[in-house]
Amino acid sequence: MVIDFNTMEAEEFRNFKGGEKELSAKMFWDGTNRIFKGSLCPGASIGEHLHDTNSEILFVIKGEGTIIDDGIASPVKEGQCVYCPKGHSHSLVNTGEEDLIFYAAIPNQ
Repeated sequence: MVIDFNTMEAEEFRNFKGGEKELSAKMFWDGTNRIFKGSLCPGASIGEHLHDTNSEILFVIKGEGTIIDDGIASPVKEGQCVYCPKGHSHSLVNTGEEDLIFYAAIPNQ
């Protein structure tokens, strides 16, 4: 299956998961698993949230930020991948001066 994010309309999520500003996302969801292309403007964030029924794999395509995994902050940048296993929490903050663009896959387990 090909998922063409170029043909999808972006949705805006203000204060996503309790974060700052807005997350712009183009989402595919088959009722079980979610795959999306997201964008956070400078200073925007996705709030801390627990993955109790799923995991998340996030690929940074452009920009830089901070990922906070179970309370531990680490810098992330273009070309890096972040993994949040089931049962763990994380958040993402754009600490750069340009949009932080990423792909994420969230498979239910």
